[in-house]
This record gives sequence, structure tokens and C-alpha cells, in this order.
Amino acid sequence: MTHGGKGAATAVGAVAILLWSCLALVTSLSRAIPTFEALAITFAIGALTLTLCFLPRQGIGGIARSFRLWPNRAWALAIIGIFAYHALYFVAFRLAPVGPVTVINYLWPLAIVLFAGLLPGGDSRLGWPQLAGGVIGFAATVLLVGTGSLTETAGAPAPLLGYAAALACAVLWGLYSVLNNRIAAPGSEPMIGVCAAIAVLGAIGHVATGETFVMPDGRAAIALLALGIGPVGAAFAAWDHATKKGNIALLGALSYATPPLSMILLVVAGEAEPSWRLLVATLLVVAGAALAALPARRR
Repeated sequence: MTHGGKGAATAVGAVAILLWSCLALVTSLSRAIPTFEALAITFAIGALTLTLCFLPRQGIGGIARSFRLWPNRAWALAIIGIFAYHALYFVAFRLAPVGPVTVINYLWPLAIVLFAGLLPGGDSRLGWPQLAGGVIGFAATVLLVGTGSLTETAGAPAPLLGYAAALACAVLWGLYSVLNNRIAAPGSEPMIGVCAAIAVLGAIGHVATGETFVMPDGRAAIALLALGIGPVGAAFAAWDHATKKGNIALLGALSYATPPLSMILLVVAGEAEPSWRLLVATLLVVAGAALAALPARRR
């Protein structure tokens, strides 16, 4: 791929990053909806959104052909990775305070840089900047979990489990993004099928776990619709294209703008309480990702 094409793909990834800056806010507004029900609804909307995006340009035949071009490992990675990430993400928001969960989850840009250097098949290397960035990111987690809100409340019934789920989200998304870059299956149209499959898995999980169906009220309904159209629908197609065709290390670096943007939106909307601990932890996450994005010294 030419530098221009790679740069354009990276820019598409930046759009996904901006959409994901809204993810924490709209997710927090839908906390009243059970986890698997929320997954089923948002990914059904996401599948419909992507269909409306691709259908005029590709037609049904073109979309069907693109489905056949994806190898089985690409389907497995996308469905399992995205389903597991969002299930854990929704669980984290329902168990722990929104602010700390958001910051811990946004260790994923750092995870991308670290996995890009650790996993074979790429051109990134691990050096002291990446290791130091990892230590700084870990310090942010310790600051939030070690001295943060571990007290159970009505809005945070199991904070420690919620923080663990958020950390698992960060690791999962970093790993998924780098592996997706390594597989580089052609086209993003199959994300329609991925979203539809996750919607079905969410519905199965809803029934299997005995969740009580909750009819979304006005605020929750708007939040689920926004999730499905933006951070789930459009963002995943953009991210899929970007991680296959763009600069994966640079995408990880650009992603460090997400934590402060997300926290600003949460605080302004009144969904997170401003505190020095959240501010310092957010800055540590950004600093760690920025440091990790520096090139490793070649021997």
C-alpha cells in the first residue's frame, strides 16, 4: 500500500477514535438495560446501520461476495473479540463507578502499542519507551483501584470486579486490533455479519442468563440508538479498515486523545464526579500511551 493510502486509512481510524470518545457517556446513560439485552439491541442497530452504508455502493451481490472473501479466522476473531470486549465493557459500567472504569478501559491504546511490538508479523519493536509507557499506565490503574472507590454503592455494587472487567477490556481490544492487522482480511462489509452475529449472541445470552427484559425509557432508548449508529456501527467499520490498512502503531498513539475527551464529556454531562485522582490517572494514561508511541531504538 502507498504511503497516501496508508495515511488515509489511518485518518479513517481517527474518526473511529472520535466516535469512541462518546462511548463511555452513551453507555453510562444505558446502564439500566441488562448487559446482554443492551448488546443485542445495539449490535442489531449497528448491523442495520452498516447495511444502509454499504448497500447503495456494493449492492447485495457485492456484500455477499465480500463475506466469502473473509477467512474463518477473521470471522472468529471479529465475532469473539468484539462480543467479549463489549460484554465486559457493559458489565464494568454496571459494577463500578463510571469515571475510573472509563480511564482503566482506555489503557487499550497502550495495549495496542505493546502488542504491536510483542506479537510476530509486524514492523514495530519494543524498547524502553514502550516498557516505560506500560509502567506509567499500570501506575494509573493502581492509583484508581488501590486508593479509589472500592466501597459498594447502589450505582457500583462490585467495584473491584468492575475494574477487573475494564482492565480485561483494554487488553482484549489491544490484542484484537493487532491480530486484525496481522490477518488483514479484505473489505469491511463483513462487519455487517459480525454485528448481526453479536446481536444474536447477545439475545441468546439474555435468555440463557435469565435476564429480565427492561423496556428502554426515553434516555436509555436514545443512548442505545446512538451506540448502535456511532460507536458500534460506523466506528467498527472504520476501525476494521484502519487496523488492516493503516499504521497500527500510529493508531495506538492517536488513541491517547480518547481518554481526556471521554472524561470531559462524562464530567460535563454529570455522569462522573470530577476529582484530582481521575485527572491524574487520565493524564498518566495519556502520557504512558504517548511515551509508548515513541520509536524503539534499533540495535
